[in-house]
Amino acid sequence: MSEQILDVTTEHVTESVVVLTATGEIDRDSQSVLDEAAASALADGSDRLVIDLGAVSFCDSSGLSLFVRLHRQVTGRGGSLRLAGAQSLVRTVLEATNLDRLFPAYPTLEQAVQAALAAG
Repeated sequence: MSEQILDVTTEHVTESVVVLTATGEIDRDSQSVLDEAAASALADGSDRLVIDLGAVSFCDSSGLSLFVRLHRQVTGRGGSLRLAGAQSLVRTVLEATNLDRLFPAYPTLEQAVQAALAAG
């Protein structure tokens, strides 16, 4: 069995705002870890997701596809997706694919959480 390259922790800020903190690499083999954490948060009634990417060193197209799918899910139920703290490589990929225009990416987790709280 291969070692897990992505770890995700969940923090409920309010009933509707959840922070998913990802650590490691988001790729084809690991994106399901983040997907399952998001699905669990959504099932618990949260509709505003903040994904903290501060400790993510790599994100490929499967991770980007996951972000788009989560964005569609939460906006479809009146919520929002915000990304926080993307480091240089991940931020460059978000900008190159124009995904930073689809959903907000904030420099810090605090800014993303404040925006999510204000959206309610």
